[in-house]
Amino acid sequence: MRIPLVIAGATATGKSAVAQWIAERTGAAIVSADSMLVYRGMDVGTAKPTEEERRRVRYIGLDCVGPGERFSAGDWLAQVRAGLAALPPDTPLVVAGGTGLYIRAFLEGLDAPPSDPEARERYRRLFEAGGLDALRAEMARQGLSVAPGDAANPRRLMRALEKAAAPRTPPAPASRFCTPPSSAGARVFLLSMDRDALAARIEMRARQMFAQGIVEEATRIFGAGAASETAAGAIGYAEALAYARGALSLEEAIARVAARTRQLAKRQRTWFRHQLQAEEVPVAPEETAESVAKRILAVAGSPAFSAII
Repeated sequence: MRIPLVIAGATATGKSAVAQWIAERTGAAIVSADSMLVYRGMDVGTAKPTEEERRRVRYIGLDCVGPGERFSAGDWLAQVRAGLAALPPDTPLVVAGGTGLYIRAFLEGLDAPPSDPEARERYRRLFEAGGLDALRAEMARQGLSVAPGDAANPRRLMRALEKAAAPRTPPAPASRFCTPPSSAGARVFLLSMDRDALAARIEMRARQMFAQGIVEEATRIFGAGAASETAAGAIGYAEALAYARGALSLEEAIARVAARTRQLAKRQRTWFRHQLQAEEVPVAPEETAESVAKRILAVAGSPAFSAII
């Protein structure tokens, strides 16, 4: 039976590099559990694996839809299940990403009502009119709550309100919202890093995004304004467009990207520590992906990966 390794953590902790190192040496496939890597063409701003890396490793969960299309956790799970079904049954599997909902969907499945476009629009207008305070007030009025790490995330608040407004229907069929069969017995690891060291990595990544062409990528994809709300919210693209228009200097744009990324990392840390049962793996600032990978595999003890320890 295929028993996957799940490598979670905040942005810039090195999840992707560790997963790539393991997969290249074992023939494993990688399931990308990142809600921004599903969009085609959004490569630089999401730090998507390079074409060369993707030639060496089979990926599932990348480039699923265009930036203008809606894409839910249920859609992602359906893509993953289809991808897993196409693999030989003895293929080792690594799940890597920072989107907690995707990782929980992989491990536990989904039990959620369908989206309600009217409710979504109603709460979007509420947010535009009154910001987070208005959403929080409506949550309190309805007696609703979210995970601590989601309290400052308007999309999560709007989704919670939308779900509460949905009509009570029988549970979705198991074929739509279910746990992929390969998740049984998964070993889950959470990468962590000192906050100052992580902040330094985040700033370096923000600078690399502009050096590698995020301005051109943002202009090509978002210049026409046809992106979905989720895709348009990806960190870096609004700042790149503002720089292209002359509304921000390069240093101001980089600083804003770094600040938003630090805020994301903080939310991710909070969510994972409250919502995910995982073995924490502290990562030193200069530690290599090989070193981290070997420490994880030594603990995991999976026969599929033992040959490279």
